Amino acid sequence: MRRRDFITLLGGAAAAAWPLAARAQQSTMPVIGFVSAGSPGPFSDRIGAFREGLRKEEFLEGRNVAFEFRWLRGDGYERMPQFAAELVARRVDVIVAGGGAAAAAKAATATIPIVVLSGGDPVDAGLVASLNRPEGNLTGVVLFAFSLGPKRLELLREAVPGARLIAVLANSTNPDPETKRDTEGVQAAARVVGQQISVLNASNEREIDSAFETMVRQGAGALLVMADPVLNNRREQIIALAARHALPAIYEWREIAQAGGLMSYGSSLTDAYHHLGTYAGRVLKGTKPADLPFMRAVRVELVINLKTAQALGITFPLSLLGRADEVIE
Repeated sequence: MRRRDFITLLGGAAAAAWPLAARAQQSTMPVIGFVSAGSPGPFSDRIGAFREGLRKEEFLEGRNVAFEFRWLRGDGYERMPQFAAELVARRVDVIVAGGGAAAAAKAATATIPIVVLSGGDPVDAGLVASLNRPEGNLTGVVLFAFSLGPKRLELLREAVPGARLIAVLANSTNPDPETKRDTEGVQAAARVVGQQISVLNASNEREIDSAFETMVRQGAGALLVMADPVLNNRREQIIALAARHALPAIYEWREIAQAGGLMSYGSSLTDAYHHLGTYAGRVLKGTKPADLPFMRAVRVELVINLKTAQALGITFPLSLLGRADEVIE
């Protein structure tokens, strides 16, 4: 055999062996199963923050960790148990449960570690017995997003003091019991100050359209959108309808005000997902979820969009502008 032929043969053998080696490496790479009620587009900033948290724990996607995504894409919560079961069947190393997925993930497995993002109180929701000592296979980050409805009502009344009726857009299909309590909290706060409100429920595109038709027919002067992953996923539709009907609206997350909503008041999602990535990385390194107390994401932001205010003919009080964490001009 000539030397050139031998080198060619050796090179071909190495090339043939490389895919096998790559597949072997990939098969041993830990896998994070990520399930959420959202969609990849609206969640891009959050996933970026999650990856940064993982990187802090020395995990880089494609190098020493892989992802398996399950997106509900804002179509209600009915398929969430199916998605969680698929990740369990896939035998992922850790399940990360984003918005609206915590209960389904917990019901799907008692052995695979679970890191959740909880908008309400995980104890009241039955996810864990204690925030400081979670026990079992579940821990995560808590936002307490579902307790801020009354504060949003206060801010909206300050921005639009002449609104006789304020519409409240909620999603009664959200499985987290805190969503119902937050809506009840808004109703109680409205009674205290004598504010008339109308609670309208919607969980899909058609129902959101119908809810806006109702609030316009009722003569609503402003809109409060409750904290909910499905409604958040439909934010472009809601922002467009609010603009079309000249309804000043307050939302939960900064990203919605940045996308054209009038104002938002809520926890920082990028901070929360960064913490979520850090916890997922620590679990992959061998820390048991029971040894990781729930982390509280305490940063709350008020964002005001002056472009939208100008289009609606609204002038914000200087006292409110001065309290804003960000003013979009």
